[in-house]
Amino acid sequence: MLKIAIVGVGNIGNTHAKCYVDNPHTQIVAVCDIIKEKADAAAERYDAQAFYSVQEMVDSGIEIDAASMCTRGVENGGDHYEPTMELLEAGIPTLGEKPISNDVSEARKMVRLAKEKGVPYAINLNHRFTPSAVRAREWLEEGRLGQLNMVNMTMWINNPNETSPWFHIRALHPHSLDVMRYFAGDFAKAQAFFRKGEGRKIWSNLQANLLFRNGIIGHLTGSYDAGGSFGLETLELVGSEGRVVINEACEKLWFFPRRSNQVECFEHLGGMQAFPDTFASRIAAWVDDLRKGTPPDEVDGKGEDALKVQLCIEACIKSWQENKVVAVRQK
Repeated sequence: MLKIAIVGVGNIGNTHAKCYVDNPHTQIVAVCDIIKEKADAAAERYDAQAFYSVQEMVDSGIEIDAASMCTRGVENGGDHYEPTMELLEAGIPTLGEKPISNDVSEARKMVRLAKEKGVPYAINLNHRFTPSAVRAREWLEEGRLGQLNMVNMTMWINNPNETSPWFHIRALHPHSLDVMRYFAGDFAKAQAFFRKGEGRKIWSNLQANLLFRNGIIGHLTGSYDAGGSFGLETLELVGSEGRVVINEACEKLWFFPRRSNQVECFEHLGGMQAFPDTFASRIAAWVDDLRKGTPPDEVDGKGEDALKVQLCIEACIKSWQENKVVAVRQK
């Protein structure tokens, strides 16, 4: 039974906690939040010990096998650095929330420390942890799609929040770009265009053209000015022998063969009903990696994967600012 700590017990922290409560291989033993009332309420809810700083928790000597780090901050990643560094320095395997950080220099330091310590460090890039994504990856590796030529992604939601100019791409599109990279590999170049929605102060709409290092081309469409109940997320893989479409991360999966009209369609593959189910799936994979002793550099959705996504995000921002195609740094 793995002993788990939850750092940051807001909405996302409690979502993680529920997954650990439901997982037969984990037990929550500690909760931590700088807001005392939140920590105390969570401690009572999960029958765990409350702490008000990571350092206090580490210094207490309580046995912790792994932690979920669920703080937020500016662009949803501004408060990740300090508590993550304290957890990693203490040798505690850590599953962080996305984005890994809204500051690439801090993301690099977290990834570097985890490597130096030999500590598993991963990020909740949960869109790749769905039965639909796994099945599509299997089809790709089996050659059913032939040569993969294009990866297209659309992700839009209605988010009226006005924070930093780059809140939309830095907070939402770690998911989009990670799942694109999951299928197409590392990024090579980015060209991006942004538009402010009506009455907006932030760049709330995005179109990005992407070139991957293996020659695959891709396109990302994103918005915080859209909504509705269907079509919020669509992933399309276009190969020489077939095309795959995944809708709403996990709800529908199609395979369209190039030379036949016999389409294959799966709904709620693996019993996954909707996006909230992806948290349990991702955390189960994290727990399995820990239980199996997976080497830190082989953990699925590791910190280095998330860093490469943030580097692509920064290349997109630079592309718009400087009106040019930008090479994506690899580290």
